[in-house]
Amino acid sequence: MIAVLFPGQGSQAAGMGCDLCDGFAIARDTFAEASDVLGYDLTGVCRVGSAEQLARTEVTQPALLTHSVAALRLLCDGGFAFDVALGHSLGEYSALVATGALGFRDALGLVKARGEAMAAAATRYPGGMVAVLGLEAGAVEELCAGLDAAWPANFNCPGQVVVSCAEPSLADFEVAAKAAGARRVVRLAVSGAFHSPLVAPAAAALHDRLAATSWAAPAPAFFSTCSTEFEHDGFPALLERQLVSPVRFEQSIRRLSEAGYNAYLEVGPGAVLTGLVKRIDGDAATATAGDIDSLAAALDGGWATSGEADR
Repeated sequence: MIAVLFPGQGSQAAGMGCDLCDGFAIARDTFAEASDVLGYDLTGVCRVGSAEQLARTEVTQPALLTHSVAALRLLCDGGFAFDVALGHSLGEYSALVATGALGFRDALGLVKARGEAMAAAATRYPGGMVAVLGLEAGAVEELCAGLDAAWPANFNCPGQVVVSCAEPSLADFEVAAKAAGARRVVRLAVSGAFHSPLVAPAAAALHDRLAATSWAAPAPAFFSTCSTEFEHDGFPALLERQLVSPVRFEQSIRRLSEAGYNAYLEVGPGAVLTGLVKRIDGDAATATAGDIDSLAAALDGGWATSGEADR
């Protein structure tokens, strides 16, 4: 069975989606629709905007959503079908659009508001995120429990956990992780301590907007990397909780693998998630679909039946 994966912040890059817009009317129309909702030229930002501009969370989130949806629309236009959709953090919005649970225009408004609320929360409660490589998840959780204002934020794959910390705790956590035997401790280039209690003001700011949004039953299925469950409704509460809860990507892929999912296609920019999948389930087939060449390869379909066809 085939799962589609949608990336979150960190997968953005200058020029993202531009080759799709140059080659396909479906992609151009998708970016034009996004620009209309957002009130600025998203295609222009992706094409000529600076890396710093594209890295602003209130810009990054709509850009990633739009690129992912444009790529998905091209895939579906070519006859591609999948069984379940899931995403990493922001990618959950893309996954909800993919399953029909959330309209694209509604999703754009939500992620724009989400990015703005997260940026405001980060200003109010300064913090950052640290990737810990080479320690088991349990050891990282113990380190967080022993420090003030440190929380596991992303369980990405074996030996890779991201931790969010309030600003005063960042340096202390890095020292503690190295002393505990971490192979590497890398501070991430993000503007806040996301997926932690420090982002609670953003969750509160989105409450009414999420509640007022129109939702539908997902078809195909939607799997949440926040709850690690197939979710059929209750999306406003889930997306509000998601902001302050860890992303459990490793646990999600393990559950899907146990349920018989053996092929994962990452839709949108980059290949971060397929790399994580290969570290979680080495027998799974993986591929990406974010530019013209990878989309063509995905539509060829051979990758979905061969665990060795990792592209």
